[in-house]
Amino acid sequence: MTKQLHLRTKIRALNDRPWPGKIGAAAVVVAAAVGIGLVMPRGPMTTSDSVVAFVLLAVVGVAAGIFTGTRWSALFAPLLFAGVFELVRLPASGPTVDVIRLDTIYGVMAFVVGRGFDAVVLLLPLAFGALWGAALSRRLVGIVPGRRLWLRRTGHVLSGAVAILLLVVLLRPASTDPILDADGEILEGSVAELVTVPIGGHDQSIMLRGADADAPVLLFLEGGPGGTATGSMRYVGEGLEQDFVVATWDQRGTGASADTLEPTSTLTLDQMVADTIEVTDYLRDRFDEQAVYLVGSSWGTTLGVLAVQQRPELFHAYVGTGQMVNQLATDKLMYADSLAYAERSGDDAFADRLREIGEPPYDDTLAYTQALAANPEWLDYPRGEDYEPRAEYPVSLFVDEFTFTEQFRAAAGIFETFAVLYPYLQDVDFRVSVPRLEVPVYLVEGAHEAPGRSVLAVEWFEELEAPSKQLVVFEDSGHTPQLDEPGRFAEYLREVVLDK
Repeated sequence: MTKQLHLRTKIRALNDRPWPGKIGAAAVVVAAAVGIGLVMPRGPMTTSDSVVAFVLLAVVGVAAGIFTGTRWSALFAPLLFAGVFELVRLPASGPTVDVIRLDTIYGVMAFVVGRGFDAVVLLLPLAFGALWGAALSRRLVGIVPGRRLWLRRTGHVLSGAVAILLLVVLLRPASTDPILDADGEILEGSVAELVTVPIGGHDQSIMLRGADADAPVLLFLEGGPGGTATGSMRYVGEGLEQDFVVATWDQRGTGASADTLEPTSTLTLDQMVADTIEVTDYLRDRFDEQAVYLVGSSWGTTLGVLAVQQRPELFHAYVGTGQMVNQLATDKLMYADSLAYAERSGDDAFADRLREIGEPPYDDTLAYTQALAANPEWLDYPRGEDYEPRAEYPVSLFVDEFTFTEQFRAAAGIFETFAVLYPYLQDVDFRVSVPRLEVPVYLVEGAHEAPGRSVLAVEWFEELEAPSKQLVVFEDSGHTPQLDEPGRFAEYLREVVLDK
């Protein structure tokens, strides 16, 4: 009882002399913003980051509310935190942490998956805590609630319920469903795991799925840079899982490996190739295989070709979909195609925007997406009967294989990792640097692929020397045949690539 009276006396003193209380509230909020800004300059990147930050800021909010004794702290505490947090993390750079850009859809997306997620995990618990702290302060000093007591209590209950629900969502673990037999039982000898492996000095995530753990291993390299195929392979990878152990690797800075982006100074093309080889060695050791099959999509073909060129003995064969050959030449061709389309179709706004952006390469990678990913001619084409729209971004990110934090940070990684690696691709030209590969090569191209990619892919393929090579065109596919016609793609790998 004596302690409670002492506490009431102190809180009453703070309310009677508001400035010490306001200064105390500001001090704890600023301290929290500085600490989190230094430790998590890109915001919470993992589930543990999110949960720790959420709980800590709820406590800080309660303290701020008690110190001030006013519900206004629920507004001012988050505003103060956000301002200090942004100042502290100024050294961090990238589309999701740089100056807010809401003038394009891509700028809005970068804001939502970056600062939008930060607001939910950092600012919301701070505001809720301040509300609870203010209510506790008023109760301890004996202030009689006004006529709208029911409204305030309802607000406190609702905010508490939302906070608990969000915490539960944040705590949901990632998982992947087992592979089942015809009776709905776990298939004996199958593998369905999410593993974390130290690669290149960073813990990185790999999804392993296969009906037979003794089957040949297939390493899948997603496009981007920055993309993750974990979700898409869950939606369309079942056919491949019947004949292979499919290893879907979330490369550094992507998917469930998004927290490994830093330090960006070591995230280079050479390092990514080295990581690819290290992942391959892990798979060989894990499944006791002499070599693996490698499938690359888009940017993944760049990684795949360079890895095969360096260490051909590690691979049975190379399969490229949406094959990249020369990033800069492709970008220039695609820019010209987009501008020609805009002028031909009378889309003056699109044409003016393209002229304003100018030709590639781009220092501003958000300009890249505007100029080279917005041509509807490359998106509007027939797909196969088994095409699954959920395998496309952003829906593919919202799978059980990602935690809530990973879902949003995987989306942020698409922007951030691309911005880091894009400059390293400007001097790559396989027509010059990769005239030969020492393994069988298979290119799977879509009939509706953008000419800026397909023309160069065919040109490189025709000059390429390899033990054997084959180029096949899927009529109902574009840049990603493995998504557009997944059944046919799995059949091709089983009947052509695997049989060799």
